[in-house]
Amino acid sequence: MRHLKIKTPAVIASSVLLGCSIIISIIASPATTAAVPGALSPGPNDGRIAYVTARLLEEFHYSQQPLDAEMSERFLDGYIETLDPRRENFLQSDIAGFAHYRTNLDRLTITTRGIADLTPAFEIYQRFLERLREHDAYVEDLLKHGKFKFTGSDRILIDRRHAPYPKDLDEAKQLWRDQLRYQYLQEKLSRELSATNDNAVIALSKTAPADIAETLAKHYRWNFHMATNWDSTDVLQAYLNAMAHAYDPHTDYLNNQHAQDFSINMSLSLFGIGAQLTEDDGYCTISKILRGGPADKSRQLNEKDRIVAVAQGGKPPVDVVDMELGKVVQLIRGSKGTEVRLTISPAADRTARHVVTLTRDEIKLEDSEAKAKLIEMPNGHGGTNRIGVIDLPSFYATIDLPGSASHSVKSTTTDVAMLIKKLEQEKVDGIILDLRSNPGGSLEEAIKFTGLFIKDGPIVLARSPDGSVKVDADTDSSVLYGGPLAVLINRFSASAAEIAAAALQDYGRAIVIGDISTHGKGTVQNLNPLGPYMPTATNDPGTVKITIRKFYRVSGASTQLKGVVPDIILPDVFNYSPDIGETALENPLPWDTIPSVKYDKLNLVEPFLADLRLHSEARVMSNQDFAYIQQDIQQFKKMQADKTASLNEREQIKERRANQARQKARDKEREARQASGMKTYEITVKNSEQPGLPEPMSLTTTTNHASGATYDYDSNFDSYFKTNGEASSDSAFARTNKITSAGSTSAVAAATDKKSPPPDPALTEAEHILEDYISLLSASRTLIAR
Repeated sequence: MRHLKIKTPAVIASSVLLGCSIIISIIASPATTAAVPGALSPGPNDGRIAYVTARLLEEFHYSQQPLDAEMSERFLDGYIETLDPRRENFLQSDIAGFAHYRTNLDRLTITTRGIADLTPAFEIYQRFLERLREHDAYVEDLLKHGKFKFTGSDRILIDRRHAPYPKDLDEAKQLWRDQLRYQYLQEKLSRELSATNDNAVIALSKTAPADIAETLAKHYRWNFHMATNWDSTDVLQAYLNAMAHAYDPHTDYLNNQHAQDFSINMSLSLFGIGAQLTEDDGYCTISKILRGGPADKSRQLNEKDRIVAVAQGGKPPVDVVDMELGKVVQLIRGSKGTEVRLTISPAADRTARHVVTLTRDEIKLEDSEAKAKLIEMPNGHGGTNRIGVIDLPSFYATIDLPGSASHSVKSTTTDVAMLIKKLEQEKVDGIILDLRSNPGGSLEEAIKFTGLFIKDGPIVLARSPDGSVKVDADTDSSVLYGGPLAVLINRFSASAAEIAAAALQDYGRAIVIGDISTHGKGTVQNLNPLGPYMPTATNDPGTVKITIRKFYRVSGASTQLKGVVPDIILPDVFNYSPDIGETALENPLPWDTIPSVKYDKLNLVEPFLADLRLHSEARVMSNQDFAYIQQDIQQFKKMQADKTASLNEREQIKERRANQARQKARDKEREARQASGMKTYEITVKNSEQPGLPEPMSLTTTTNHASGATYDYDSNFDSYFKTNGEASSDSAFARTNKITSAGSTSAVAAATDKKSPPPDPALTEAEHILEDYISLLSASRTLIAR
């Protein structure tokens, strides 16, 4: 066992989650970091937190890379990018001014005193605030006095992630002006184009320019408020996360708030009031009351009510207007059985105020559990086929952080087993495991989940920094389901989802169908709470999530970078995006191979794969929804090549009308299609033990995956990637698909679509492939029997 070599008299032992190992640490007495000029300065424990985090990364990260000058460069670049990802606020002179830190952050972080010097973190943040104030003041002046024309040939670069920083303030102001012109034009078009009349231009009122200016000013004021409302904890979070990401994109520093969010996402439960909250014009607003929770039982809260103050026990209320939503959430959450008092501004009367007292309880996030659908469709011979689809959003499992209340035990495998048993009771002919947009989760659950479909045997290999290889195997020789099986994946399927898909493919147990590859995350992380290293800390110092091993398939190939390539690839816009997958992230670990292990290959797919591909290719070629996807792919390629948007109003109107006409033609064609005669029954973990089936799903209910999304090319190019995909406990995915926990559950709750669900051609084709596979298997078994 390795030890952190920190000279000091006291010794503390700390358990590490997932790895189940013990870390021994020597603890030094905390000291105070030198004051940093500016509005913010480090907290009393922040220097020690940074030092211990750096030492843990050096000691336990898979790469065994010291924090040296090379890592310092990555560290600095990552922190600057965190603050200014679109390269629109810092000037080139600012970046040059930070150059003296470029190869020195290592020495400033790992010091002989055991206390990091955090001057760079706060100095750079302070400069960012200065530029942001200049940006905000310039925009405010333009909105008051500027006049915008949209008749020329100007274009604006939408995706600035790789653009140079403005060389001086004049160039920055030109950039800010162009950005504001673009935003003004989008707001103007949204008001003057009729959404119901082929985008006919509607004459705007005389007050429209002032109204548009006020809308944009309000937007800028809120963004400025959020960026300048950081405290020292927020600065430390961003700074140490940049240091962690210098090692790889899945290593993270999690302050107490982020660590609790991680635990909630993995455990599918939290302790709070049972309400989904969102931010609306600076107010924490209730967007949904969860059935059976304290808020629901109180009968004193309603959707759209605003929470304006929060009080704990006998303490005075804290004003939460204009407070960052995540911080309001932390005030509302708490231990089970404790009291919280909410000052409410009701939706029915904004001038009124009343206090609602609630007792916190455990809230189970059932919407994020595994679910199943039984799809009943005509077989073309007067009968019906029954296909089961298991939709698995993540590989969840209970994770309790030290010092926090214990969650109810939750297991992916247990839930999926209940769904499989129900599907078998209903005599399905085959099952599809839908792992699209599944970001991973628990390694143990992925292994047990895969074991439901095979006899005992190795599932995944894990190599440690010292080169030793651990074989993680399914030791249960029983098979819960041995029938025809398919796995549906996309480019957002990652980590544990890739382990399961790869094992079922290597064993020849299931057909893998979907995008050109999965995400390519082939690493395992564990959680290292910092509390045991800092026994005198006044607040929770947070947790470090560290990459400690790499995954390999039983065949010996890593899933890192390359992911899992399906047996049958389906068309998808995401197949052509360079901004999705492990290769798009900063500092990923490399792909490699190790010797394979012995396993019993079932070979249930390979004999039929050529026929399955031929049949699938023919269907895809003649399928109208895939034809639409091919059109979208061509449009997407044009966007990739250009990455700019016109500032000419006529061109924008023409483009919007073309997009609307295209979408209306598609909707009309889809509405004219003959009914398929298909029935879909939704099965949940809760109702799986009830006899019979629920009523068939209505047309207004759907599970929406990225592959089934309708693409909106009229939207901002950069946000296109940031609004597709699903929530993840892994911050690398959260950085791309930003969904944060709010209120007592997710702030971005999946809204119920009142329209007909968008088609999901990938799932439909997977159903057809499985039907073909069932038919070929049946014919093969008949021949063998004869």
